[in-house]
Amino acid sequence: MTPRRTPDPAIGAEIRARRLLRGWSVRFAASRAGVSHATWSRIERGLQTADNRFMLAGIAGALDCTPAELAGAVVPAPDRATAAARAGVLGLRTALVDIDLTEPPAGQAAPPIADLRRSVSLVGALHRACDYAGAARLLPDLLRDLHTETAGPNHLEALRLLCEATHTASSVLRGLEHPSDAWLGAQRCRDAADAAGDPVLQGHAAYVLASAAIACGSHQRGQTLAERAVDDLSPHLARPGGPEVLGSLHLVAALASRFRQRLEDSRDWLAEASGLARRTGETNTMGMFFGPTNVDIWRMSIEVEDGDPVRVVEIARRTDPAAIPAGVRQVYYYADTARALARIGGRDREATRFLITAERVAPQHVRTCPELAATVRLLLDRSRRGTGGTELRALHERIMPQ
Repeated sequence: MTPRRTPDPAIGAEIRARRLLRGWSVRFAASRAGVSHATWSRIERGLQTADNRFMLAGIAGALDCTPAELAGAVVPAPDRATAAARAGVLGLRTALVDIDLTEPPAGQAAPPIADLRRSVSLVGALHRACDYAGAARLLPDLLRDLHTETAGPNHLEALRLLCEATHTASSVLRGLEHPSDAWLGAQRCRDAADAAGDPVLQGHAAYVLASAAIACGSHQRGQTLAERAVDDLSPHLARPGGPEVLGSLHLVAALASRFRQRLEDSRDWLAEASGLARRTGETNTMGMFFGPTNVDIWRMSIEVEDGDPVRVVEIARRTDPAAIPAGVRQVYYYADTARALARIGGRDREATRFLITAERVAPQHVRTCPELAATVRLLLDRSRRGTGGTELRALHERIMPQ
């Protein structure tokens, strides 16, 4: 039998404080979150866990805050790279506001299109390596230059490159727990795709937009965006990249369904994605890395929340994360395996090893992730009651408040 996760009294106290600040009853707050008032009450009193992203997302949405704020994971960065990544958010946000395609570019002449192409490739590589600080440092000027170039002779390629760069910007902002800014980046991605008039690019932009909507807690909106894009893209599957984008849309629809507590629908979407992945094989189209390995990593992320942790570990055993040459996807494999192992009795040492590996692959991601902060707290609490835990305590110092 899978042991229940230890409730975190600090999260319950934070939820209670925010509810009382608004003058709401437990029943009213619970109705906003879509949970029973008894469940909400148990969470507030520290009798039931709320340390998974689905429960936290619903409660945070009801309280008009972010899951990270409830989990207490928005903390001073313990290293320069993570601090630099967070410091880069404002400049990136400002650039996204500036590059409105309905307005003429305000900047000077852009570099040659070949240079812009190389810069987009570099920023993509930094993001794939989870170097959020490096990507955030380069993106603002690059976005403005691409905006300028959309008014030039290479406007069509500039729009395609702008779609790719805004996808990267949105993903970086989601990774840094700034979902509303990620939504703005996704809207700019959609604007560029619509201006280009390419249905595959528009499907790709819908994937980015749906992902950002889910990160903002708007799960129904994410579901609608993904489903509509699946219908729109289906007549264009003969185009290059069509099947890979369609498969990615199935994955984000599966995630939205899971957030909406529709696990069977989620598994159906995953099955559709799996069928497409068998046809496409491993790919790196548009930086989405759609293929059998990525489908399994998405399945792990979806199943780890209140699903069967043993099944997550079984999927991990048959999956080789090295098949995807991108830390931004590999980190989810290691992190979600660690989270599943933490829920299985007697596997804490393995869970810690997977957490350490996740941090080695993508330190900036791990040190800003609320779900992993909750797992570290859980494991550390259990290690204090036992023996060992040296590596875990060191990780705790890097990821938790100083």
